[in-house]
Amino acid sequence: MKKILVGCLLLVSFGLFAQSYTLPTAARTIPFNNGWLFIKDSTARAEQPGHNDAHWRRVDLPHDWSIEDLPNQRPGQVFGPFDRSSIGAHNTGFTVGGTGWYRKRFRTGPAQQNKRITIHFDGVHMNSDVWLNGHHLGFHPYGYTPFHYDLTPYLRPAGQDNVLAVRVRNWGKNSRWYSGSGIYRHVWLTATDPVHVAPGGVFVTTPEVSEQQATVQVQAQITNQQTTTSTITLTTTLVAPDGKTVGRSQRSLTLDANASATDTQRLTLTNPVLWSVDSPRLDSPGLDGPGLYKAITEVRSGSRVLDRVETPFGVRSIRFSSTEGFLLNGKRLLLKGGCIHHDNGPLGAVAIDRAEERKIEILKKNGFNAIRSSHNPPSQALLDACDRLGMLVINEAFDMWQVPKNPQDYHLYFKEWWQKDLEALILRDRNHPSVILWSIGNEIPERVDSTGLRITRQLIDLAHRLDPTRPTTEAICGFWEPMNKGRQWRDTAPAFALLDVGGYNYMWQHYESDHQQHPDRIMLGTESFAKEALENWNKVEKHPYVIGDFVWTAMDYLGEASIGHTVLSNQKDSPILGWPWFNGWCGDIDLIGHKKPQSYYRDVVWRQSPIALAVHQPIPEGLTEVVSKWGWPEELPSWTWPGAEGKPLQVRVFSRAPRVRLTLNGKPIGEQAIADTSITALFEVPYQPGVLKAVNVVDGKETESVVLTTVGAPKQLRLTADRPTIRASRNDLSYVTVEVVDEQGQVVPGAEVPVQFALSGAGELAAVGNANPTDVSSFQKPQKNTFRGRALAIIRPVEKPGTITLKATAPGLAPATLTVTTK
Repeated sequence: MKKILVGCLLLVSFGLFAQSYTLPTAARTIPFNNGWLFIKDSTARAEQPGHNDAHWRRVDLPHDWSIEDLPNQRPGQVFGPFDRSSIGAHNTGFTVGGTGWYRKRFRTGPAQQNKRITIHFDGVHMNSDVWLNGHHLGFHPYGYTPFHYDLTPYLRPAGQDNVLAVRVRNWGKNSRWYSGSGIYRHVWLTATDPVHVAPGGVFVTTPEVSEQQATVQVQAQITNQQTTTSTITLTTTLVAPDGKTVGRSQRSLTLDANASATDTQRLTLTNPVLWSVDSPRLDSPGLDGPGLYKAITEVRSGSRVLDRVETPFGVRSIRFSSTEGFLLNGKRLLLKGGCIHHDNGPLGAVAIDRAEERKIEILKKNGFNAIRSSHNPPSQALLDACDRLGMLVINEAFDMWQVPKNPQDYHLYFKEWWQKDLEALILRDRNHPSVILWSIGNEIPERVDSTGLRITRQLIDLAHRLDPTRPTTEAICGFWEPMNKGRQWRDTAPAFALLDVGGYNYMWQHYESDHQQHPDRIMLGTESFAKEALENWNKVEKHPYVIGDFVWTAMDYLGEASIGHTVLSNQKDSPILGWPWFNGWCGDIDLIGHKKPQSYYRDVVWRQSPIALAVHQPIPEGLTEVVSKWGWPEELPSWTWPGAEGKPLQVRVFSRAPRVRLTLNGKPIGEQAIADTSITALFEVPYQPGVLKAVNVVDGKETESVVLTTVGAPKQLRLTADRPTIRASRNDLSYVTVEVVDEQGQVVPGAEVPVQFALSGAGELAAVGNANPTDVSSFQKPQKNTFRGRALAIIRPVEKPGTITLKATAPGLAPATLTVTTK
């Protein structure tokens, strides 16, 4: 009887904690992610405070229900989050949307007395409605822009429960890729005095920058929500990356009742630390790195501080020129770019800080210095990571305007909402030093007709008004749409003429001829095929008017499934292969963060590696391989092909050396000259286990080399955490790679084994995954097959220090155990 009572008490206590949250004292910004209640259901009247939510489940934000296992799993039809009959089909990776509800109870305290309480959402996908205590606060259709509501008029007295309700409707065919569903980005509250800094009201620019001196201009919009005039002192303080105060300015302002005023202050820095792609800090989120300053905006009335806002910024200059290229801090920089979608693989769309940071870390490690947030605004967390780590960003607003790409997509709302959404994007992101370009659209069907040109002007005008320091671009492709039948590439000229930088999707062949016609046009490869990396990069290196190249894509992503496929000549081929493909499979980096073959090729193209080696998997005699536009041959950096003994294998050597030499087990296979136009030498090598070695030959002498060694049979599992110690925060994660290795600890590339996970301690298993683009199975159950010898487990800590132990087992292999510490 005693045990039953204790259990009941624990349940009651947990329920109260989950449903009632008292706002902390003396905080302007209050995290609001934890302790929500959720149900995926189109239930009625859930916005009412008295609605019975006792059966709803507790979730912490960010949250994406589309990545969760579906009910009613059925062999051949429903596996994990995948449904073969999904309305989004291959576009959304056979995942499912629907309607979801979130509710959260909270109380204000004495510290919030006479404060304005505002709720901020960084992203909700999509068609969200928000209520407080039954009062409808607003509707927001676009799934990728931030928005906020003033809660103050509808709050109950301090100490009484308030009920916040959010309905999210991800209906119909509305996306060309995996969007996720729900409140998938951060939520927070602000508690401010009636006189305060407006949301997005601080704008920091650096109009004059040199290594000796920089001018910092800080524009601040102050809002007075009182019914009387207010006189305040506005102080701006600049803090250097090392924490020292390096500038201060103040002045007195008089604010009319229920009005706002904007003030601009200019300060000078001596010997500034310049923000660049080469001076990142690789520590955890929240820490400023080299090149990141803070502007502290303080509003006072007499001696009383009414508001205080800290704005990180970077001291840097950007310039674009058809004769000099892109210049960062006065030095030409070639943009080594990649397009990314917003999902985080096995986690779905959830924008946990560490997930966003790890994505940028991986891309930096693999040579990228720029990303394009295709085809929507990224999360605040991702841009914060780009600022810290030194990654440039093309910040893209829209994938469509008024002409639809899907029946229920954003075109339904564009006319009414484009201005609000573009403004929300720019006001949030204009202080990020990483952002260098605003992209107003991608492959817009109406891009060259009269309506499209009018919209282009409107978008550019608003972008320039809100931020005159950054240029605009748009990703323009050839005319493949039925509505543009008969148009020629030259018809794009009026659209390009309106842009500051012209974005070219898959059109590198037109760079030189367009330059002849339009010598002042600045060109940027906004999308390109991995197979054409060399052709694109040659243009970037040769011509200053071509400032960079962005591959589609830098990383694999959910949805747009199978566009990067290969098939054999006896198999049916089409642009889309359908079920069970759920992954685009066109990334340089796979879904769990490892290099794919095209990434090794790109290393040589970008002159980051002197030589690389790839071996094609055996092709049955009489057949050939068909590679899609976005695809890559089925080759690996591996010399382990059991069963292929004696059969000729195709070996490619990538190098910028004039000649390469190939040996197997110390015996010469051959030597070839390599032309600059290909950087590829092709050999046929009868397979036998051992050591395959490729060597650069320069002036008759061997220089750099690369070696592939045959590995042994699978013997054991190995676990490796990206970081052995993490923060005891729901915004941190530990990514644990699972590898099948032989006796010598070498990864067995052909090993596909089922791995079972068991986790204990101060955390939870947030997701599991592998790189297989056709493995339609759960991301949340504690089991996953390895693919090419690897899988991934993602650990999310609870908010208390301790240890987390993960054990992995597989049939016939020695198990592995790993411990992660949370602090």
